[in-house]
Amino acid sequence: MVQLTDDCFAFEGGLLPVDTALDRVRSRLRAVTPVEAQPLDATLGRVLAQDVVAGIDVPPHDNSAVDGWAVFADDLAQDGDTRLPVGGRVAAGQRLGRPQRRGETIRIFTGAPMPKGADGGPGPDTVFMQEDCRTDGDAVLFPPGIRRGANRRFAGEDVEAGSTILRAGRRLGPPDIGLAASIGLTALPVRAPLRVAVFSTGDEVREPGSERGEGAIYDSNRFTLKALLRGLGCVVTDLGILADDREVIRAALAAAADGHDALITSGGVSTGEEDHVRAAVEAEGRLDAWRLAIKPGRPVALGVVRGTAFLGLPGNPVAVVVTFLHLARPILLALAGAEVTAPRRFPVRAGFGYRKKAGRREYVRVRLDGESDGLPLARRAGSEGAGVLSSLVAADGLVELGDDTLGLSEGDAAAYLPFSEVMR
Repeated sequence: MVQLTDDCFAFEGGLLPVDTALDRVRSRLRAVTPVEAQPLDATLGRVLAQDVVAGIDVPPHDNSAVDGWAVFADDLAQDGDTRLPVGGRVAAGQRLGRPQRRGETIRIFTGAPMPKGADGGPGPDTVFMQEDCRTDGDAVLFPPGIRRGANRRFAGEDVEAGSTILRAGRRLGPPDIGLAASIGLTALPVRAPLRVAVFSTGDEVREPGSERGEGAIYDSNRFTLKALLRGLGCVVTDLGILADDREVIRAALAAAADGHDALITSGGVSTGEEDHVRAAVEAEGRLDAWRLAIKPGRPVALGVVRGTAFLGLPGNPVAVVVTFLHLARPILLALAGAEVTAPRRFPVRAGFGYRKKAGRREYVRVRLDGESDGLPLARRAGSEGAGVLSSLVAADGLVELGDDTLGLSEGDAAAYLPFSEVMR
């Protein structure tokens, strides 16, 4: 494990715009996970550690895109049918075994190599689809008007030998794995999964399924965070619920730091008498409180415990999700060696009005409901309270209102961030 410097999250100043915060973090973070070779079947969702360069062309030879007939375009009449004798047959995985002669046609099937030409010259350059032709005994009648080169695929049309087909930092999906297989690879160099420990603190917090008791609440944030982390491909260790005791929290953090790449929690990092996380972190490293210009959300604690990143998120369930998606997620991806890119926003039509203060970014939970003037219509989903987790369940995503925006009127176009962009 690569250790981080204690001051990698240290910055001064007031409210930080989210983009500014991310730019500062990215410049100081590097991948902390080792590189390992894994068989293709074990690389889904993993982060590619090195560029992949193709050693061969794909396809490796010119071939037919359809079932039909290979011909020389110059053998075809321009003003009527052309009758050509059948000179042979070639299927996928086979070769004709001889050059194709001018003035003949060859029966060819999808994926079959295009025949060579005689005496080293060019071979047939065009393929007719079988349904466009008529057989006439041992010959075929071809109609006029086909484009030269129709239905012919060239060697290297998909991948050229020597080209970079996958870049380091990419989280591998099914098409990526298939593309690697198409050039004959059986394994890829990937980053080991990021190891993240998650815990909750608070004497009032109870494990779901246990007796709750008066004044207590069931722990939902820890389960939300574990699911979000697994969606990023992290290996998650559940440290459970820690009592409001500085020494208990300090010992748990110190022990977890030795075997993990990041530690994450929600709540308990403010300056109250019963908020012991800050003191516990500072006893083993450094903690910096960031005041992000974001709603829902509040100060986020970023620090380092014995060289391991620590992320302390807000305690309200919706604020936990919003700050995770916009700050914790890119930080964790950077630590995992992944390329960090801004998630895509899509235009929608607001089915509600909203007012906000300038100087901070705000997110409104919405569901998509029909269309309006050619755009999906976004309606507010449930209550806007930062503790109302059910509103996230009812939502499809978030409408984003920029730092300098003062609000929306019903019918305005707005930027929409679907959960599918950031919860994977």
